Amino acid sequence: MIRWGIFATNTDGVMLKLNYTLILILLPVLFLNAQTETFRTIVDGTAEITLDRQQETVIVMGINSSVIINIGPEARFLRGIEIEITAPQNWLQYRGSLVMSMYNNINPQSASGIADITGSRIAFEALPSRLRNIYHVPIRTQHGLRTTTTVTMLSSVILPSTFPVMFRLMQVSKGLPDEFEYITFNFTVRPILSDEGAVRLAPRYPPQLRNRPFTVLINDNVISNISEELMLREGEHHLVILSEDYRNESRRFFVERGRVAELIIDLQDPTPVIVFEGPQNTRVFLDNVLISNIHEPIPVEAGIHEVQYQIGDYTIIRSINIQRGKTYRVSLAVDLTVKEED
Repeated sequence: MIRWGIFATNTDGVMLKLNYTLILILLPVLFLNAQTETFRTIVDGTAEITLDRQQETVIVMGINSSVIINIGPEARFLRGIEIEITAPQNWLQYRGSLVMSMYNNINPQSASGIADITGSRIAFEALPSRLRNIYHVPIRTQHGLRTTTTVTMLSSVILPSTFPVMFRLMQVSKGLPDEFEYITFNFTVRPILSDEGAVRLAPRYPPQLRNRPFTVLINDNVISNISEELMLREGEHHLVILSEDYRNESRRFFVERGRVAELIIDLQDPTPVIVFEGPQNTRVFLDNVLISNIHEPIPVEAGIHEVQYQIGDYTIIRSINIQRGKTYRVSLAVDLTVKEED
């Protein structure tokens, strides 16, 4: 609370002090009311934001008209939206006659034709006397957008939760000729994509080992909840699977801008496997036990194992140090060498 005095002189020449009281608690309420407006406008159409810049929405709007802009759940891939206003040639002679304004938290959120709208004003400025005006509207705090010689960036960030928003043209000059009322503008809205995409992890378990614990690392960062979509920069990323119950895995994958990719993780049984290959009529022994079908992978325990190949009277024996989570391919190659001598 602030008190102040104003000195005045009465008819007898006596100076009087008048005391006034200002209650500051009212100021925020007054300020809030100044931002909320109720106005009548002509709603010329509704524009829907999509991630595809090729699918532009173009609406013809006139003087004292508005467009409602909707945004969908794909807003997480957007930095902002781009609004382009294209004017006819005769617009240049009416410099300073129009202002553009934008509102969020509008009510009603859908309307057409003449409508009474209540909303919070977030932008207000004279429409430049150019045939093409572009506005960038940020919808996230870290947006990286800026004003340039051809683009005007709105200083306010419009959060996706406050959509739909309204773009409005309003006449501010009086005494204009009748032809001014018939000027129309092409309104176009486009997405401004971030450099991000999303990944949805989809683990697939071996039948005999279901729901065992494992750790996922992406770019050396541990993912605490693999059931949630992960927002990542577009480009190449590195995935690592670590587990005591499944095979460890390391691979690379790519993320596309504005896309959600399903990344399938095939969890493998960590039991080591040996795959044998050899010519026909080859007898193969593993730890002195004859392998009945060398075309089938053989699961083994980790450790030292002996492999023996027999072809007729020819025998070759090798020892293999088998490690957990590995697959070993053992083959016997028979080659023919020709040497020319003088």
